[in-house]
Amino acid sequence: MQLTELPTHTAAIAPDPSHDLELCQVTKKFGSQTVLNNINLSIAAGEFVAIMGPSGCGKTTLLRVIAGLESMSAGKIYLDSQNIARLPVHRRNTPMVWQNYALFPHLTVQQNIAFGLTLSSHQKAIVREKVYQIAAMLHLENFLDRRISQLSGGQKQRVAIARALVTEPKILLLDEPMSALDPHLRIRMQGELKRLQQALGITFIYVTHNQNEAFSMADRIVVMNRGNIEQVGSPSEIYNRPASHFVAEFVGYNNLLDGKVVQINSQTMTIQCSQTVAVVQKPDRAYSIGEQVTVVIPADRMFVSSDSASENSIKAVLRGQEFMGSQILYVLETEEGCEIKMIRQETLNTSQSIPVNSELHLAWSSEDAIVLGEPITHH
Repeated sequence: MQLTELPTHTAAIAPDPSHDLELCQVTKKFGSQTVLNNINLSIAAGEFVAIMGPSGCGKTTLLRVIAGLESMSAGKIYLDSQNIARLPVHRRNTPMVWQNYALFPHLTVQQNIAFGLTLSSHQKAIVREKVYQIAAMLHLENFLDRRISQLSGGQKQRVAIARALVTEPKILLLDEPMSALDPHLRIRMQGELKRLQQALGITFIYVTHNQNEAFSMADRIVVMNRGNIEQVGSPSEIYNRPASHFVAEFVGYNNLLDGKVVQINSQTMTIQCSQTVAVVQKPDRAYSIGEQVTVVIPADRMFVSSDSASENSIKAVLRGQEFMGSQILYVLETEEGCEIKMIRQETLNTSQSIPVNSELHLAWSSEDAIVLGEPITHH
């Protein structure tokens, strides 16, 4: 399974038969506002793809365009090499599961699940069999006669998913379906949803604000910002190798230090930052002396050092800490007012308390830092 970002400019728009879904130069405008800006994306059959980004970045609009609920201003959408851009919703075979589930309260669970099948010419016996099969997969077989008002939030979510899956779609679109669930139920449903997707082999495209959901379920993640795709990659690639300043700031907890390249040799590159000198493993991309860059150090790779080394270390004052279960997030500030974050694998019960306003020397390994060379435009 493979998900790749297509080139921004292509000489001719044509489908690739190796992909289940292809978005080619998809653009959506509302008046003068561009919500989707020339989106190019390929998704393989049977892949679980998560789309995440801040509110207003265009991720839900992209899902609605794929479903046919929004028209495009430009571009093409190929499903199994067929351009579906002009097909109505009911002919695309790309059902959508909504945040509020959009169930019919006056119908039973069985009638809700069967709704899509009753619109076609299926025999009643076949409908009953299909409904029971998908209900059993979602642990709903004992609730088929219940009304929607008698169900819990998690059960309603399962009904909405079952109703979409019973028609055997090529692709299932999910727009933040767990946003209304309690945190403990959300975690349990993540495992169940991933298990279901793998068992059925259906392509899932899942929009979420929640990074934990995306990282725990998706084969690939699409990070969007202001109508553009910032990066496409596996959870590990997105987390450990952010491709832009936006991704580095949006995903996880990263420290960004601006600087200038002052030395390059066969193994390492040295960057002079305002607060420190950073030495990093030589990147794949070629840099030149004097080039402005940004050094990215993940917060969980920072550690307290007993000495103030001249390289890959920084002095900062502890301003606060946040208990995160098995981890503690420390927030520090340098003399220049730069915020530095450090995550340590410990609990408040086992940690040695560090008083607020303590001055610490933090350090990191050259292997744990990466360099971004694009223009410095922090958000």
